[in-house]
Amino acid sequence: MASATLTISSRNYSSWSLRGWLLCRMSGLDFHERLLPIDDPSTRAELLLLSPSFLVPALDHDGLQIWDTLAIAEYLDEWNPGAAIVPLERVARAHCRSIAGEMHSGFSNLRSALPMNLGAHYSGFKVWAGALGDIERIAVIWRNALRTSGGPYLFGARPTLADAMYAPVAARFTTYDVKLDAVCEGYRRTIMAWPLMAEWIETAKSEPEELDELDVEF
Repeated sequence: MASATLTISSRNYSSWSLRGWLLCRMSGLDFHERLLPIDDPSTRAELLLLSPSFLVPALDHDGLQIWDTLAIAEYLDEWNPGAAIVPLERVARAHCRSIAGEMHSGFSNLRSALPMNLGAHYSGFKVWAGALGDIERIAVIWRNALRTSGGPYLFGARPTLADAMYAPVAARFTTYDVKLDAVCEGYRRTIMAWPLMAEWIETAKSEPEELDELDVEF
């Protein structure tokens, strides 16, 4: 029986649930998933960006409850350092934490203009100026990390916290047909082919509930 419980919301729409789930799987933690219904008021507030703080994902483990994705990541990194959720080398660890923190607290224009929706694809989607600055900054982050590490993930041969944090961005770029340079497009493809990402997306296909506000025709 699993020794931990991870509370998540929609697989299709919740970028934070995806991040928390990826981190738990990357750590090797044996956990049970608890899925909140999409009509739960706090869940809807999270998915529609109506709440300034979210309590999902939340990890219950050894009598502790840890919420906030970065807090979960740091806890899991301490619980199993060998998983190298944060890179072991000092400079890479600092860089990884910096770009993960930037994703955690920033890019609000991208979040609102291109909400995560794994079940949709908008070919030729028009990205307006407000989100373009966020996309350009993310491309710089990706290119710099990949140039330093050699890829295929942001910090080398295996995924880290940074990849978990930017995985929903790769999904958004896929959904909204965002045009990227060759390096960033290669990274997007790497993330979308990541076995854990593919597993999450496959499970999301069976999610019966829809959020009408995020399934409009753009």
